[in-house]
Amino acid sequence: MQHNLVETILGAVVLAVAVAFFGWAYGRSTVGDPGGYELVARFERIDGLEPGADVKIAGIKVGRVLSQEVEPDTYRAKVRFSVKAGLELPADSTAAVASASLLGGKYLALVPGGDDRMLKPGEELTFTQSSVNLEDLIGRYIFSGPTGAGGQGPAKGSGP
Repeated sequence: MQHNLVETILGAVVLAVAVAFFGWAYGRSTVGDPGGYELVARFERIDGLEPGADVKIAGIKVGRVLSQEVEPDTYRAKVRFSVKAGLELPADSTAAVASASLLGGKYLALVPGGDDRMLKPGEELTFTQSSVNLEDLIGRYIFSGPTGAGGQGPAKGSGP
């Protein structure tokens, strides 16, 4: 009987720790209502920007990417994101897809504008900057040759 009681108590402790861990993970996850208000931005490309990614102003997290979809008529990426309540953005603010690091993920960087009119929930940021494709930049550099465009170096035999 003593052996069964110890196993029962140990099992209950393991279950309690598991429930506490799942509660902590849920609270830190991208599931659920982030609060604040929603805005929309459209981009030519959003390589690597995923739902749940951070939305930052001046490097500080102020929201979260909620969803993304391709608009069938324009083939542009439509991104819905949240901004925390109490933080008003001017109507001429800019949204850009930025890299967290060379190997890291992407986030949505907001740069507030100077307009007197503030964006209301559901409105769209009209000034956007799409994601920069690192592979394309590296390819352009590698194949541009030693002196830039055309790969033509100085002619042999020319010089002092």
